[in-house]
Amino acid sequence: MTRAPSTSSRHPAQRTVDLVYFDAGGGHRASALALEAAIQREGLPWTVRLVNLREVLDPKDSFRKLTGMDPEDVYNKRLARGWTIGLAHELKVLQAVIRWAKPKLVRPLQQHWLATEPDMVVSLIPNFNRPLYESVASALPGVPYVTVLTDLADHPPHFWIEKGQDQHFVCGSERAVQQAREAGYPDDRIHATSGMMIRSAFYETESVDRAAERRRLGLDPDRPTGLVLFGGQGSKAMLGIAKRLPDTQLILACGHNEALAKALRAQPARAPRLVLGFTPDVARYMQLADFFIGKPGPGSVSEAVQLHLPVIVVCNSWTLPQERYNAQWVREHGVGLVCASYAKVPGAVDELVPDLENYRTATHKMHNRAVFELPGILQGILTRAEAPAGGEESISGLALGAQ
Repeated sequence: MTRAPSTSSRHPAQRTVDLVYFDAGGGHRASALALEAAIQREGLPWTVRLVNLREVLDPKDSFRKLTGMDPEDVYNKRLARGWTIGLAHELKVLQAVIRWAKPKLVRPLQQHWLATEPDMVVSLIPNFNRPLYESVASALPGVPYVTVLTDLADHPPHFWIEKGQDQHFVCGSERAVQQAREAGYPDDRIHATSGMMIRSAFYETESVDRAAERRRLGLDPDRPTGLVLFGGQGSKAMLGIAKRLPDTQLILACGHNEALAKALRAQPARAPRLVLGFTPDVARYMQLADFFIGKPGPGSVSEAVQLHLPVIVVCNSWTLPQERYNAQWVREHGVGLVCASYAKVPGAVDELVPDLENYRTATHKMHNRAVFELPGILQGILTRAEAPAGGEESISGLALGAQ
């Protein structure tokens, strides 16, 4: 059973757009929320729904009942503990399992789309884009399927860009655009943005009296200050960084990792420190810092650069494979330094701090407006999809079964 494709006769207010995310790592949910807010801010007459892929594939919560935790929790705990060395191999295993289980994944997805009838499906997650696309195409022919890369580049094969699918891609770097072209997609299916999508809070910051605010928080107003951030789950790597920088004033953002925050508060240091638990106001604390230290995550690096913080990131065999290009991006744009290990972070701080103004100048050359560009891109895709037949060229020549 399939549903007839949407027609342009429907009132625009009836349009429903589904944003697909999951909670592995936290960045995908953050991107979905940022895009939902951007669509609302733009005033588009759409109903936007956030669709958690795990809940669709496991509606009875069988994994949690069997193991006591969500599958995303397993991944997030590994990030928090720094157990990432084997993830490159495990990624290949996961992708093989997804290909093997594709028929079993597609069926509940088809049923979900038939029951909910979106007018457009937007994926903000990697690895599952073949079963997601095939479920939409078979259940709701004519409904556009869009993948928004929340990494600066793809990590082929089978990560973000699957070959041979009649779909659209939104790419936040020239490298990602080129990868989509190399996968066989024409330019009318590739939509470039000026960077990664980040929350509007990083554009709408109010000016702060940094000296007064630092004093209020127990920090030295005149001392160079680093913000240490490893995503919403934090990382045990922060303990080593803080230990190696006893004379550097730091703001340490631990996210939901309360055990880490407690350990950092107990750690001795000669310079003032501020240890934060979870806070939705990361932009405010970035405004109080002079530079950023963390992993090369696309969201946190983009947020830091948006607020003109030069970055120090570590890239080595422990780095998530999909984030390794981000370190190259940092080098290419001159917005910070890349270290081969956390032991080299103190040397990078010593190199960066005397030259902060030059690195800040490089950050000012970056003009990321992606979160404001996305609604218009999606509106254009939906409008073209609902145009009369022949109004848009097809890429039906692509082999839909390509692997």
